[in-house]
Amino acid sequence: MNQMRRPTFETECLTGYRLLVVDDEPGIVSVLKSALESEGGEVLTAHDMDTALRLMGEEPDLVLLDVNLGVGDGFDLLEEIRRRRSTIPVIMVTARTAERDVVRGLSLGADDYVRKPFSLDELIARVEARLRRT
Repeated sequence: MNQMRRPTFETECLTGYRLLVVDDEPGIVSVLKSALESEGGEVLTAHDMDTALRLMGEEPDLVLLDVNLGVGDGFDLLEEIRRRRSTIPVIMVTARTAERDVVRGLSLGADDYVRKPFSLDELIARVEARLRRT
């Protein structure tokens, strides 16, 4: 992951947004939480499907979702999120990089699919872009 901070024209551009990060890797969750909070976002975190579904009750504005969860599967979670809140933006952030996985994620309703390792600046830009459209 590239952790260089990009220049921004607006500081704290995620202020007022609640974001849910779902990943079973504590290091990834920590980096994403820190980066998103530094942009002003409120960040909820989950390491498994059950916790993520419970946190959906907190009405996040966007979900960053890994496919490989210790317990459960990100694709299954995406389907459940779409059943509950069909319009919430979901960005898959995953090491599953095969074309069939990308196609599956997008076909199930993901709004974007970012492969690990990723540029932190690019991911934040994608989050901002998606939130501008909602």
